[in-house]
Amino acid sequence: MIQKLSIIIPAYNEAATIHLILDRIKSVQLPNNIEKEIIIINDCSKDNTKGSIENYISQNESLNIQYIEHKKNLGKGAALHTGIKNATGEYLIIQDADLEYDPSEYIDLLKPVLNGFADVVYGSRFVGSNPHRILFFWHTIGNKFLTLLSNMFTNLNLTDMETCYKLFKTDIIQNIKLTEKRFGFEPEVTAKVSRIPKVRIYEVGISYYGRTYEEGKKIGWKDGFRALYCILKYGLLKWN
Repeated sequence: MIQKLSIIIPAYNEAATIHLILDRIKSVQLPNNIEKEIIIINDCSKDNTKGSIENYISQNESLNIQYIEHKKNLGKGAALHTGIKNATGEYLIIQDADLEYDPSEYIDLLKPVLNGFADVVYGSRFVGSNPHRILFFWHTIGNKFLTLLSNMFTNLNLTDMETCYKLFKTDIIQNIKLTEKRFGFEPEVTAKVSRIPKVRIYEVGISYYGRTYEEGKKIGWKDGFRALYCILKYGLLKWN
């Protein structure tokens, strides 16, 4: 039975949107009166992300929000490590601080868990009939290639390994040793979760309201090469 869902939000220079995504999370009514625990990790932002978060907390005291700061920029993966370590809900989900993903779809991601089928649920941007912003042909090709390569090592049939929306049973993810401090988190956690005996992994279609680089998108081609390296690294560890 799930009593609490921990929502892990890594934030770096998201002063313009952090309060908006928190409003969307606040408005979500989870099934079965599941409580929301929001854990925000400010990864040493250089804008007014801290001020925006502190102002929001002061105006929403009824929300269960933990605010954690990194004293220097360590990367998205490192921020996720911090959030995962501090989660107290039976399940946790990763939420970016921008507006690319819709928190109302937590309900869809929770459905296979609440029905007793899943330990881990990925939200796929490439299946289903939900809205998807049309952007970046080569990003899409890159994502699909990385997912295919990851699947070859993990023997999973995911359609979107690089998705932000990943829902985990908390004790499972807290017992995995994670090392990647940037965007290598996605292939690392996928490889390591896939090797857990009898783990039940599901995937559901989600919306995607992608950003342009002018709107604040951060991931670039260097991160794609790092993801490729991590797929090979953690995939080959399985064989060794």
